[in-house]
Amino acid sequence: MTRARFALVLFLSAAVAGSLAMLRGGDSSDAKKDPAVERTRKQVRMLDDLYKTAVVLITEHYVNTEQDLPAGSAAIALFDAMKKKGWHEVRLLDATGEPLEEKNSPADDFEKLAVAKLKAGEAYYDEIIDQGGQRYLRAATPIPVVLKKCAMCHPHYENVAKGKPIGALAYKVPIE
Repeated sequence: MTRARFALVLFLSAAVAGSLAMLRGGDSSDAKKDPAVERTRKQVRMLDDLYKTAVVLITEHYVNTEQDLPAGSAAIALFDAMKKKGWHEVRLLDATGEPLEEKNSPADDFEKLAVAKLKAGEAYYDEIIDQGGQRYLRAATPIPVVLKKCAMCHPHYENVAKGKPIGALAYKVPIE
């Protein structure tokens, strides 16, 4: 098995493990019984697998030099497109304390708590909020370093312990 394939298998295994752990997610026993909340959690799991798989594939196949478009930048453009179309919101969060861009720092109490929980080893964190009469699921999932290429643009990732999150994806998805 090639090194790149091994990295992809490792990443997908972690994503599946994270998705399974997410089945337990949430902080309210009433919310766990709510079919709309459970459908939204399932949607977050699907989105998380899709986005993370895309970043790995882009990095493996298209990022070869520091001048290439980083997969993280491509993902952020995709997140912006989804938000503009009204589907959902996703933010890339730094968990190292050394963001490449300050806008990736956790911005509110949910994001700060989510990053702390993910760094402490949790595979998923979510909360249900009400905004203007609409319920949303805010969820966060960890981003570990899965490829050596990541350190090309993020040299401070070289010394991060395997499996430890260097970031997170923070979702805000309408509960329908």
